[in-house]
Amino acid sequence: MVTVEDRAQIPPGLPRANPTHSYWQDPPDEIADSRTTPDLPHEADIVIIGSGVSGASIAYNLLCSNPSLKVVLIEARQAASGASGRNGGHTKTATYRSFSENVKSVGASDAMKITRLEYDTMVGVHEFAQQHNLKCDNLRCQTIDVFYDSDQFKKAHASVAQMEELMGPKAPKHTFHDAEDTAKTYFSHNSVGSLEYESGSLSAYKFTIGVLKLALKKGLNLQCNTPATSISKTPDGSWTTTTDRGSITSRKLILATNGYTAHLYPALQGVIVPLRGVITAQRPGHTLPQTGLDTTYSFVHASSFEYMISRPNGTKFEGDIVIGGGHQVAKDNGLNEYGNTDDTAYDEASAAYLLDITKKVFDKGWGTDHPEGQCRKTWSGVMGFSSDGYPFVGPVPGEDGLYLDVSFQGHGMVLCFLCAKAVVRMITGNDAELDNWFPQCYRVTEERMQKQFRGKSLSGAPEPPIQNGH
Repeated sequence: MVTVEDRAQIPPGLPRANPTHSYWQDPPDEIADSRTTPDLPHEADIVIIGSGVSGASIAYNLLCSNPSLKVVLIEARQAASGASGRNGGHTKTATYRSFSENVKSVGASDAMKITRLEYDTMVGVHEFAQQHNLKCDNLRCQTIDVFYDSDQFKKAHASVAQMEELMGPKAPKHTFHDAEDTAKTYFSHNSVGSLEYESGSLSAYKFTIGVLKLALKKGLNLQCNTPATSISKTPDGSWTTTTDRGSITSRKLILATNGYTAHLYPALQGVIVPLRGVITAQRPGHTLPQTGLDTTYSFVHASSFEYMISRPNGTKFEGDIVIGGGHQVAKDNGLNEYGNTDDTAYDEASAAYLLDITKKVFDKGWGTDHPEGQCRKTWSGVMGFSSDGYPFVGPVPGEDGLYLDVSFQGHGMVLCFLCAKAVVRMITGNDAELDNWFPQCYRVTEERMQKQFRGKSLSGAPEPPIQNGH
């Protein structure tokens, strides 16, 4: 019988050609296939592999810190075509769901730092988009987690209480609602109650493209459609990245490759594991507000967790429901999605579940389907999960000049932006400043690199799984 450990040993390979077309990439941006120079440079000060929100943010922060740096960013496919261009559009912390477990596994200090980092990242992403006028459907709003299981609701109460006890006024604000208020205010019937807190939504694709364009203005050399096939250390201590268009050597190399990391650094095979997820974009039922709901949502059941945004008023396809999850109904109870980097397809059972769940949770609030049909688009994306449930951020022990910024547990939009800043601090010699806010448990250690993946429920990742999307 195949196990999750077996699936974790499947090499991720390179990102596939011709992936499912994400709703957010319609149409692709003008820089999607950009190559700043016709040929791949032979050398650079720093090479970054991966053009998602992590790679883009690292490039931008590096060039802000030192405009004279020669920074080259390599992307296997189109710009921002991986997880950052394929997620659910949420900037949602949901840290309360893992807070108590974090206290047990990494201690109260790191648990509180994780909570603040996620909250500050959420705020920072939206503020950055506003300050730089990034056209990414930027919206700050409240979110509501609707519970359909009393045990999960009790755990939420206990976790929020512990967070507030330990963090005091620094804890993000959470407000519980009973079942009656939830049905009346949030169109969600048959729940046991709900939890409200700060959140937001945006097009992570457009945000990432916006950050890349800012970095390009500062001198970034972007090389799209340039898959990196291997990396190697040279005798003089530099790193050579080999691609199908030639090789480039750099003193420092940063892997922002998330679920694909083990392809280039096999020491992390079975430690950082790809997990394929599915997202659907749905036209709202006729009794839901057609220009968008006021909040984003999650739906919490005994063994599942779906996450949903409503496209804001004034945006393309306003009012559309974008919802992801359904991992538990995928082939072999979801086992087939571990180690699976095939984003040219998606699990059809998960997609069907997502089309069904919106009608169930909104019930009478959904009404009849839109006359053009419920489903507008379905696509898949590849997330990266680690053996202990935390990102891997920073220098790799024993590999001078090699850095990681990967493994964001399907939760990257409230992690990547500040983790990228942390990596740049480490590279530029300002590591000591991180002690005040960066979780120690995110740093790369030999011990973490030896711990094999045994499934999310055993790794410290929140269960039911949080999959806010890359």
